[in-house]
Amino acid sequence: MPRLIPLTSPDDPRIDAYRVIKERDLVGRGGRFIVEGRTVLDVALSTRNRFALESLLLSESRIEALGPLLAGAPDDLPIYTASQSILDGITGFHIHRGLLGVGLRGALPSMAELIAALPESALVVVPLGIANHDNVGGIMRNAAAFGADAALFDFASCDPLYRKAIRVSVGGSLIVPFAREGSAPALLDLLTAAGFELLALSPAGATVLGEVKPARRTALLLGAEGPGLPETILARTRTVRIPMSAGFDSLNVATTSGIALHALACGR
Repeated sequence: MPRLIPLTSPDDPRIDAYRVIKERDLVGRGGRFIVEGRTVLDVALSTRNRFALESLLLSESRIEALGPLLAGAPDDLPIYTASQSILDGITGFHIHRGLLGVGLRGALPSMAELIAALPESALVVVPLGIANHDNVGGIMRNAAAFGADAALFDFASCDPLYRKAIRVSVGGSLIVPFAREGSAPALLDLLTAAGFELLALSPAGATVLGEVKPARRTALLLGAEGPGLPETILARTRTVRIPMSAGFDSLNVATTSGIALHALACGR
């Protein structure tokens, strides 16, 4: 197991990346992101994680229980430990889970590069204008669970490496390849040129989800709750609906993504 580095002050310069976490959620971290909680840490320390870890910061009270997990951490990974009071002083709020880590984004592929690298048979999820962190995290969790080859976000959507999105994804954001850039129409242009059938979920979809036989390359488009996908996008796609009881026509977008990804994954 890597050597543990005890901290005696919240002012230690070695852990600057962990300071005032909530404020930095808003202003960014310059190529870094925060992971938190045992479940996400399990993924972050596994071979499934696509990103490098820079360090860990743990509550002293969690060390014994985490021994087996930390035994598999890289020998050169700095693991800082602190009392709960020092930990809270560093982060600016009470970290009841007592488990934090800093990851490095590295050089992420562009949207065009990621699409070009996809296999000949591919299923991708395409959230457009999804600005809610919980929903983006839920979509990434479902994408990992049902084997989506990539998640492609327009720039109007939330960053999948936002702290809360990673937590809600239970590490899915660290596993599923993703890109986030450009406009929705530009993204559809790239997918069409790459031979993807575009399936757009809508309460007024022309085809029932259970009747869809996925194409060799399928892109599942999701819109924000409330407005959904704009007509300009729906006009370029095959529209699909999930049948519901009379008088109810919509689901949370993360829930919708799980139902649709499961159906498409089973039909591949």
